[in-house]
Amino acid sequence: MASIIEWARTSPADDFWITAAVLVGLTVAGFIGAFYYFLRKRIIEDIPTSRIRSAAQGYVELNGISKLMEGPPIIAPLTGTPCTWYSYQIEERRRSRRRTRWVTIDRGTSEELFLLEDETGACVIDPEGAGVTPAARDIWYGATARPSGGPGGGRRWFSGGRYRYTEQRLHPGEPLYAIGLFETVGGAGGHFNVDGDVREMLREWKRDSEQLLEKFDHNRDGEIDVREWEAVRQQALREVMARHAERKTAEPMNLMTATRDRRRPYILSAVPQDDLVRRFHHYSIGLILLFFSAGAAATWIIGLRLGW
Repeated sequence: MASIIEWARTSPADDFWITAAVLVGLTVAGFIGAFYYFLRKRIIEDIPTSRIRSAAQGYVELNGISKLMEGPPIIAPLTGTPCTWYSYQIEERRRSRRRTRWVTIDRGTSEELFLLEDETGACVIDPEGAGVTPAARDIWYGATARPSGGPGGGRRWFSGGRYRYTEQRLHPGEPLYAIGLFETVGGAGGHFNVDGDVREMLREWKRDSEQLLEKFDHNRDGEIDVREWEAVRQQALREVMARHAERKTAEPMNLMTATRDRRRPYILSAVPQDDLVRRFHHYSIGLILLFFSAGAAATWIIGLRLGW
């Protein structure tokens, strides 16, 4: 303890304030992280599980089995394993005079659609924007920028592999918990946002200003005036209504996607719901402890330095 007090009072300014800044950063990270996981824990606990057939439109929770859709299989790029979702990262170990660090040289996450099925029906899962908790996570090492084999053929840490490979996956047939924005697309009972679709179509048309002028600048003055813009809006409305009429005759499809509300996270997990709640609970407690311990340490050494 005496040596720490002496260091806080007499160490070079650069070394001291870098250490203090790290402690302050850990304090802030602990507070934000604890709130992040506590919010997700409460959301999972508070929202009841729905059946796909009877699920309401909006933010819902589903439990089922992960399945592949018809079409080309989804293959994890590092291990070649068939899966419904993957995320991978390749890092290179680089040395400098002061330290050795891992630098990410390649990474990727799948965005292919897959299915969640329960005993009442199926829902298409769009994983873009989801926080995914997979059951399978492999880490191994090797001597090349791309692995020559899977985890079983890679080197262990003590063998000095220069590259580190990490791959996470969701697999067909394993349990899947999901909470996100549920919508039924197509069919007579489908939900259609006419105003939103018209706005989106107008945004697309504005990106191609030359084509917009060619179609709707009737007086050829190089601008879209108020009367011409009304014609643009009416045409967009007609096209949107035509698309909606087409979709109403199509087979209805259930779809889960990310929400636009940060307070309502999009979560996919191969870990059972109860285990996920416990995991988030432990994370939040650990981060609260980090917040208090790092904050107390930062306050203490800064107080010693400034003579408080």
